[in-house]
Amino acid sequence: MPSFVITEKCDGCKALDKTACQYICPNDLMVLNKDLMKANNQAPEMCWECMCCVKICPTQAIEVRGYADFVPLGASVTPMRSTDAIMWTVKFRNGMLKRFKFPIRTTPEGSAVPDGGYPTGTDDLKSPLLFTEPESTRCGELPKL
Repeated sequence: MPSFVITEKCDGCKALDKTACQYICPNDLMVLNKDLMKANNQAPEMCWECMCCVKICPTQAIEVRGYADFVPLGASVTPMRSTDAIMWTVKFRNGMLKRFKFPIRTTPEGSAVPDGGYPTGTDDLKSPLLFTEPESTRCGELPKL
């Protein structure tokens, strides 16, 4: 089942130009209806069910099917995101609730170094080497063809 927006819960991320689900969707499927200020999946048949939109939604307005590898048939799963973890709530068919917390960061928020500390320059795009070579290969110089 692809992602589904519960319109009663969706607030369009408080009328921003781009919603959180639009920002995070790897397939660019989520769109904002400017008239209703509600998000929706514009092409459900193309949804990968990656749960990115579900995990980032601040109002928990998006749902997808829980996979059998972590929730049994008929159960519902709801994530609640914080800055360092996701709290998953699983509601079983018999009404029993279980919660577990899963960390989402290995570094403090805002501290990641995009280039990994390796020098960058304008000639990098013309080079046949990978971004971190030859330093990451731990050899002084790579063989030439």
